[in-house]
Amino acid sequence: MVSKIGILTALLLVLSLPFVVRFSVGRPGLGAGSGGGVGSAPTEKLIVVTPHVEQIRDEYGAAFTRWHARTYGTSVKIDWRTPGGTSDIMKQLEATAQAAVRDGKLVGAAPDGVLAPGAAGADVFFGGGSFEHSKMKEDKAVVAGGGGQRLVYRLGRPAGFEQKQLDEWYGENKIGVQTIYDPDQYWMGTALSGFGIVYNRDVLRGLGVGEPRGFKDLTDPRYANLLALADGRQSGSITTTYESILNKYGWAEGWRILREMSANARYFAAAATRVPVDVGQGEAAAGLSIDFYGRGQAQFLLAEGQDPGEGRVGYVDPEGAVYIDADPVSILNGAGNFELARRFVEFCLTEEAQALWQFRTPEHAARVLACCGLTAGTQPKLGDDYPRDADGEPFGPRQYELRRMPVRRVMYEKYATYMVDATDPFTIASDVKSRGWRSAIPPMMASFGIDTASEARAAWRALNRARDAARGDLALSPGVVAEMEALFYAFPKHTMRDGSVVEFSEANFKAIRDDTARWRDPEHGKRSLIGYTNFFRDNYRRVVAIGREHGL
Repeated sequence: MVSKIGILTALLLVLSLPFVVRFSVGRPGLGAGSGGGVGSAPTEKLIVVTPHVEQIRDEYGAAFTRWHARTYGTSVKIDWRTPGGTSDIMKQLEATAQAAVRDGKLVGAAPDGVLAPGAAGADVFFGGGSFEHSKMKEDKAVVAGGGGQRLVYRLGRPAGFEQKQLDEWYGENKIGVQTIYDPDQYWMGTALSGFGIVYNRDVLRGLGVGEPRGFKDLTDPRYANLLALADGRQSGSITTTYESILNKYGWAEGWRILREMSANARYFAAAATRVPVDVGQGEAAAGLSIDFYGRGQAQFLLAEGQDPGEGRVGYVDPEGAVYIDADPVSILNGAGNFELARRFVEFCLTEEAQALWQFRTPEHAARVLACCGLTAGTQPKLGDDYPRDADGEPFGPRQYELRRMPVRRVMYEKYATYMVDATDPFTIASDVKSRGWRSAIPPMMASFGIDTASEARAAWRALNRARDAARGDLALSPGVVAEMEALFYAFPKHTMRDGSVVEFSEANFKAIRDDTARWRDPEHGKRSLIGYTNFFRDNYRRVVAIGREHGL
């Protein structure tokens, strides 16, 4: 009998654990990011899906909690969701929305159709690029119900701020040729991103290569197997970088640069965050990177007191090709707490939140501002004139310097002195317009560089040996080199749905894109991709075979 009572008691304890844990997690805490400490009101939860790194999540989570308690008098906590890169997040959001629409959770039709609260599985999409966030506004359609009804919906929901407020936050809605928020407020820029090159000075010296200054420098054959790239099918940010190359150099030269860079690639990472880390560790000589990833890695590896220009890692914005894009926030259609989501957007555009992107930590700021006037052992302090929030706390991150560019012009006008980086994106943004070729980048680079990586590298080696031989004592016929180059740089033919065959060219691009539904068609699109891949693989093998025929 005693043993049965003991077993029953143990079982009850086990069953009660989830409720004990839930209660303890929900209790107000004392930490800056806990969301507690505001009366006895229950903590509200905002679900944010994001590709942002942990440092950004930590700083924004804690700062939003403090701001919301001060501004609205209630406790709030962010539940961060990080399912992968921007492209992965978009797939998840679309799948969730489709399922919700099929389940009858859509009221009305686009643009006014609203999904039931909670149907999106999250409240806010924070981070990524304007290209991905622009899809929040696109009309999507799902066929549902026994009658095959076509239901139209959108992934996003307008934030609904007055234009006067937008003008105060942003001023002119433009940077370079880009907009920094959607006029209908389906997405709103919170930061700005540049795209450039991160490099390891030690590895470059070993290769005998100078520091890169432009994208074309990365096509040097000495970078072979030492260039770190990311997969555009999984990283929206790196696709923006590749697109900036096409926009800058045009169809023929742009694709040639991307082809040669792919042939130099050591790998194609699933996430763009891996590239600067591997460059910093010497696993790669250089790579393409979002500016704040590259600068952040360079800073992390600086020795105490070392000048950034002498550090192991450097970062450069390519001359004449600085593509500046908004890093937005969007409220999801079907957010569980629309008002709280709207407050998060509001917070992101305060000067207090904008300072998180580019200010130093208080300790670092105090040392920098004090500069050389301190005696040994003196602890520097921030003066009363340092920018502060309504509670008197200094602007900026508490632990991590994020090295991002704020989206609001006022930050560069009022606070440039307090920023880590002296770059003003509004003065360096490229004015080269998008040529509309972005959708071709993931499938074509997969076909000629990623899924054919070993063949591409082998053909690149053979081609460069032939070029060297043609310039050297072997006096290889220029015709042989020309034949190898024609094969290496060739584009495949495309078979249209009607059976006609066209060249994959600038003139035919739009027709091919539409013919394959941007290569997403489950049958024709995928067959086309297989055909491209086989074409490139066969050509690369022929390049290698020609080289062998001539003893290369």
